[in-house]
Amino acid sequence: MVEAQTWTTRRMSNPRLDSTATADHQVLDIPATPTGEDRNSFYSVGSRLSPNLLTALIIASWFMSNIGVLLLNKYLLSFYGYRYPIFLTLLHMISCACYSYVAINFLEIVPRQHILSRKQFLKIFALSVIFCFSVVCGNTSLRYIPVSFNQAIGATTPFFTAIFAFLITCKKESAEVYFALLPVVFGIVLASNSEPLFNLFGFLVCIGSTAGRALKSVVQGILLTSEAEKLHSMNLLLYMAPMAAMILLPFTLYIEGNVASVTLEKARSDSFILFLLLGNATVAYLVNLTNFLVTKHTSALTLQVLGNAKAAMAAFVSVMVFRNPVTLMGMTGFAVTVMGVVLYSEAKKRSKVTTH
Repeated sequence: MVEAQTWTTRRMSNPRLDSTATADHQVLDIPATPTGEDRNSFYSVGSRLSPNLLTALIIASWFMSNIGVLLLNKYLLSFYGYRYPIFLTLLHMISCACYSYVAINFLEIVPRQHILSRKQFLKIFALSVIFCFSVVCGNTSLRYIPVSFNQAIGATTPFFTAIFAFLITCKKESAEVYFALLPVVFGIVLASNSEPLFNLFGFLVCIGSTAGRALKSVVQGILLTSEAEKLHSMNLLLYMAPMAAMILLPFTLYIEGNVASVTLEKARSDSFILFLLLGNATVAYLVNLTNFLVTKHTSALTLQVLGNAKAAMAAFVSVMVFRNPVTLMGMTGFAVTVMGVVLYSEAKKRSKVTTH
């Protein structure tokens, strides 16, 4: 739920209509806010918890959903033998579209926003194409490389963001910011050279996923710049997810043509596959929901810091679960990359303070 706009005269605080009302205190005819009994139960549950406890539960849910979707994807694509990353991504998009519709239209987590023009629709469609590319590449990479290596590569997102920002918008950062990116690159080179389960194709598609994620953030900042076109993250997901599903459908039919028959055959012999797919798709939506909730209850900076911690925790948990071999040099490279991301974040903060 986004914060309400600030009014000079707030709801339920209008001065009474009497002779003392003046032009300086104009009465606004605003409907009264619904009482707690009329509000959705989604909010009443949170209101019974202390703010600190609620924030802690949201952060814990964020960690579990982010790490959970990685582990489920890895298990399905590498260990269970379900080798259909495009169809799996298609299920994610359908799940995000359905859950987003319920969350916005029935639970009213955020106010519903509408696409106002054909131009805005085309901009969102362009973002959906990049979104598809990034998610499909990320899921595909988990077929070939360990989660720990996947997260090490994913930590280099700031490097690609800086590159795309310079190439597309000609935005230049300070020397300190660019210098902070050096350990990000050095760390991933170190981790790649010492990765026991290194796979070139998996490495390349994971790089593609990371670059796509960075490109989407830069392009989104360019395309949806006007106040009329800006969409809340949950509304943007509501529109992007079905577009992404429509984009992915012909690709999964062409590349993974027998995926429907294989899935039905597996379901007949092992119904657990249906639970895995449904659970995986649900957790994929929870990643987006908890991203929003963490930002709402803390800040975007906190989400960035948690992202660094999540990468390290996901790598550790995956090693414990899947027992993939790691080397001291690989762990050192990962640590150097994460440290570089932290230095980059601090340099960006100082750079913003200086420019303002």
